[in-house]
Amino acid sequence: MIARLRALLESRLVGLGLSPADLLARDAPGGLAPPGAVSANGACRMIAARDGWIALNLARADDVDLVPALTGTSDTSWRAVEQAAYASTAQSFCHRAAELQLPVAVVGEAAPRPLAPPGGTAAPARVVDLSALWAGPLCAGLLARAGAHVLRIDSLGRPDPTAAGSPLLDARINGGKARLALDLRTPTGRAALLDQLAQADAVVTSGRAAALARLGLVPDRFPHLTWVAITAHGFTGPGADRVGFGDDCAAAGGLVAYEGTAPRFVGDALADPLTGLEVALAVLSGQRGLIDMAMAPVAAAYARALA
Repeated sequence: MIARLRALLESRLVGLGLSPADLLARDAPGGLAPPGAVSANGACRMIAARDGWIALNLARADDVDLVPALTGTSDTSWRAVEQAAYASTAQSFCHRAAELQLPVAVVGEAAPRPLAPPGGTAAPARVVDLSALWAGPLCAGLLARAGAHVLRIDSLGRPDPTAAGSPLLDARINGGKARLALDLRTPTGRAALLDQLAQADAVVTSGRAAALARLGLVPDRFPHLTWVAITAHGFTGPGADRVGFGDDCAAAGGLVAYEGTAPRFVGDALADPLTGLEVALAVLSGQRGLIDMAMAPVAAAYARALA
């Protein structure tokens, strides 16, 4: 599948100065393992429920702490998770995990969204990058490659872990941006951010709508901006409260391989780089206003294209 995906990406990366291998590559402490029933970074697993398959991602220390609430036991092992899942339907288990704000998905649950046409050149003049991790910063980095002036906001209160955990990836996706460190917990920091947004043409975010609203950041307040909202399952609508990362969102989209009837991860957190590319292409093709780009539907679109 990865070979076919790279062939598809060749045509979608035209003019962006990036190869498929570069787009999909991420460095990690201790390296990455071959993906299978467990993701390449070791945090996400395919788990059988009574009637289907689930991808559960325990990427953060707090996620592991929530396992007893998910399983109803004091056991935090993957074995306990597997037993609890197999005693439940996939939808029921996923709903319970999502209520705990765990990154989880039923394999193949997401519907595909249309892919943007490649080759666009309509880069905004000034972009503010408020995003973190991979998909959002990649999108903003691709806009910088296309000619936009991109200002990356480095949050002093919630620093992006990418520079420490994946320095080569950080250099590739953030190296062409101007940078401004702000403490968004303070009135001064928020005022400085609002000043930058007033001068910008577009903003890239990767937070959920409710979290951004607590900072006073809602699209209606900035009608002049193209607002790029990258989330797991949607900035608006029924998925707006769900948490997700690249591996579980790829599984949600059905972007998996199969070993018999068992789904297996392919690549590394594929929904992240694919979404970063797709939303950049959407902006470059001339889309404006609120661009609600969720990783799970993007993964579903690629799964359909590769079927």
